[in-house]
Amino acid sequence: MPLKGEFPEEGELIVCKVIEVTQFAAWCELLEYKLKGIIPISEAAGKWIFDVREVIKEGQVVVARVMRIEKENKLVHLSLRRVSQAEMKEKMNEFRREQRGEKLLELACNKVGVSLEEGYRQVGFLLIKKFGSLFDAFCNMDREKLERLQIDKNWIDALLEMKEKSIKEKETVLKYELEVKSLEPNGVELIKEFLLDLEEKTKGKIYYISSPFYRLEITTKEPKKDERRISKILEKMSSDKVSFSYRRIG
Repeated sequence: MPLKGEFPEEGELIVCKVIEVTQFAAWCELLEYKLKGIIPISEAAGKWIFDVREVIKEGQVVVARVMRIEKENKLVHLSLRRVSQAEMKEKMNEFRREQRGEKLLELACNKVGVSLEEGYRQVGFLLIKKFGSLFDAFCNMDREKLERLQIDKNWIDALLEMKEKSIKEKETVLKYELEVKSLEPNGVELIKEFLLDLEEKTKGKIYYISSPFYRLEITTKEPKKDERRISKILEKMSSDKVSFSYRRIG
């Protein structure tokens, strides 16, 4: 993983690997910087402890907050007690995603026949600049976007192959409860035609619940975009002989 820079910022959350633990401190390797860090006993836990080894183990990977930086000694003072569970989870998820993104780039490098270091120089840093991170790059790239970045065809083919094999787009099901009524003599047929028309326009599936209620489900990989699209369709659905209302349920 490429280093973020020479030094982190005060207050920044960073991922560290514990390399040594004593009674009064834990020494760490900063995985995103070429630096060492120290977690003193006073910052190791949100409660009083006698020995840092009560809460930190050698080899453990932790999320810590930067408290102070000794630039002359290249030493970063860290805190565990000032990191919430939510912050720790979010940071670790971000770190793991970027590790996964780097692994995909490495596999693409193998296809092209260059080292990972050279791969970063040729396309990796460009992808990070364009998409924000390597993982986001693989999630959002397509041939047109890569061509606009003037990336070589061999790289494009390798990158898209890794995306196709490894990135599975998450599907979401949008659900709506429908109430459809008709007082016409041929109301059953009118309702059936109305629902078939709605299915065709939304590209979804309608299920019967109990008269006069139905459920519309649309499976999508772009929920926000399709939610707006479906809402517009539902708002425009009308009939002189069929009464119709709906509400989002999932």
